[in-house]
Amino acid sequence: MGISLGLVGLGAFGRSFADMFMSHPLVDRIALCDREPERIARLAGQERWQAKFDPRDTYASLDEICKSDLDAVAIFTQHWLHAPQAVQAMEAGKHVYSAVPIITVPDGDEILDWCDRLVQTAERTGQLYMLGETTYYRAEAIYCRRRAAEGDFGSFVYSEGEYMHDVDSLGSNLREVQAHRQAGAAGREWLQARESYRRRGVRGGPMHYPTHSTSGPMSVMNARPLKVCAWGFANRTQDPYYIDESEAFSNETALFYMSNGSTMRVCELREIGMRGREIFRIYGTQGSFENSHWCDKEGSTPLTPEQMRVPLPQDVEDAFRAVSRTSEVYGGHGGSHPYLVHEFVEAVAQERQPAIHVWSAVRYMVAGVMAHKSAMRDGEILSIPDWGDGPAT
Repeated sequence: MGISLGLVGLGAFGRSFADMFMSHPLVDRIALCDREPERIARLAGQERWQAKFDPRDTYASLDEICKSDLDAVAIFTQHWLHAPQAVQAMEAGKHVYSAVPIITVPDGDEILDWCDRLVQTAERTGQLYMLGETTYYRAEAIYCRRRAAEGDFGSFVYSEGEYMHDVDSLGSNLREVQAHRQAGAAGREWLQARESYRRRGVRGGPMHYPTHSTSGPMSVMNARPLKVCAWGFANRTQDPYYIDESEAFSNETALFYMSNGSTMRVCELREIGMRGREIFRIYGTQGSFENSHWCDKEGSTPLTPEQMRVPLPQDVEDAFRAVSRTSEVYGGHGGSHPYLVHEFVEAVAQERQPAIHVWSAVRYMVAGVMAHKSAMRDGEILSIPDWGDGPAT
């Protein structure tokens, strides 16, 4: 028996996932929710949607869709709304998929509070929460988790996670993204809320969106960060992007001491003279992985994405290919998007915790929050809170 699911937030990012959620073999019914009716109309009128979509399943607000009888919602709204909306949906009896990040606001203590509320809500309601962290399902991460499960790394020694994304990157210009986000109704509300942080003198940084860097090494090593020290690089040109967003630093670098005794370095860089890069490297006593190569004491072996990833079930792959504009299934952020959709839908259908469950999600997030706190204190070593591993599986 399949599930019913509603998509909340149908901007460019939400639409990039919409056909996959609709076409998944375990989704029997799909609903659409957005504050702007024209976004709903773009999808609702498509012929291929008619088998699973009823026009009565359109909603103008999260409040409305939370009153429905849907099993789950997938949230693709603006990042400052994710955690409050996830909590509201779980309280209403919905399982939740949330696009990354959990939440990003200038105040790290506020982020920590929302992490705590997410965990407490999931534990109290019994509803599932999954973070749509793309790095977790890049081919490199899938491959390294497989090698780690087989013991091929030996003991982990050192790892690195990097997300280098200059504000003016070709193909994903953050100034344009910012302007687009602020153009809608939610964006205008955010501009008002942002002023309260400015008045308080609260400043954030790129480590408040750390999960592209932290989730790769942490998921492979199955280890959590215990302590962190970090430093920041402040923009020196009075660039209005950083001023407007109340950013203390344009670049931040952190060093973590991990629960398995290894060290992990993480870079979140938004002012960097190179093309963007989202990558991790992991080194063990017996084997290592760097730059799409498996390395051991005999040498190194280059690997293709096809060699590293594990294919989706054939019926799922066929369904996704049927709605793909290019017939390519493994697309979006290193091929991660179809895995994210499949994992959440299957977890809800099977009534099991998803791979990137709430306890992992807050672990990836809080590492960055505490790194930013350390950077604001000139590299002070700080302990990192944790909410545990969740129920035994």
